[in-house]
Amino acid sequence: MKRTSIVLLVFVWCAIVLAEADKYEVYAVRYATLANFPVAGLVAGAERQRRLDIAMMIWVLKGTDGRIAIVDSGFHRDRYFRQFTVKDFVKPSDAIAPLGLKPEEVTDIFLTHMHWDHAGGIDLFPSARVWIQKDEYDYYTGAAWQAPNTHGGIDAEDVLEIVKRNTQGKVSFVRGDDDTSLSGIAFGVGGRHTWQSQFVTVQARSGHTVVLASDNMYLYENLETHQPVAQTLDAPSNLRTQDRMRSLASDPKLVIPGHDPAVFERFPRIADRIVRIE
Repeated sequence: MKRTSIVLLVFVWCAIVLAEADKYEVYAVRYATLANFPVAGLVAGAERQRRLDIAMMIWVLKGTDGRIAIVDSGFHRDRYFRQFTVKDFVKPSDAIAPLGLKPEEVTDIFLTHMHWDHAGGIDLFPSARVWIQKDEYDYYTGAAWQAPNTHGGIDAEDVLEIVKRNTQGKVSFVRGDDDTSLSGIAFGVGGRHTWQSQFVTVQARSGHTVVLASDNMYLYENLETHQPVAQTLDAPSNLRTQDRMRSLASDPKLVIPGHDPAVFERFPRIADRIVRIE
């Protein structure tokens, strides 16, 4: 009887460990602000005089299995400080320090798309494997550069960096929708913000499902008013993706937009410019 009880306890313990192994603490980390940004560049049809100081953020996922992932990598190249009004900048690799993390400890980058402010910090995380939609990678490392108007927002240095990472065997290709090759993580095709952008669905330690929309939904306003993002190759597809992200999240408030400063008002503050998504 005693032996049976011990076996049962071990079984229950293993079940608990396995249940927790695919769950993540989810954090939003604000590393900069772009001041006075036109809302019409974020929400289709918005009044042109509206301006907003938008949040530049990455997301940190801390897994119970030791995986430390970030969703997107931010930027740091000098040219963008000349092009935009950047305030309160902290290099993304330093912005994660309040979570007790060093950049070399990041194991994975889940890259939602190749725009400069999302792919521009890959080089800051030297150990990380990059997960990207294969179609996104193929297009922006190839055909996009055959014409002058098909790679807007893509930085050639970022392209070279991800190609270099691929030659090192540290790029994994996601092939379309519903890729679930990682426990607790799912990727979804993101409504063509870029050639093949994606969003990331995370099973959180809180028990909730969090959807990190990134720029497939710039602001909460996109979801609340059912307006597509202003920068998309396919507006109807973007709206369908918004609807799908809403259906996947445990609560609509857990569909996290890419640049809304309200994220840092709606969730518990963990440190300066860091909130826990729960």
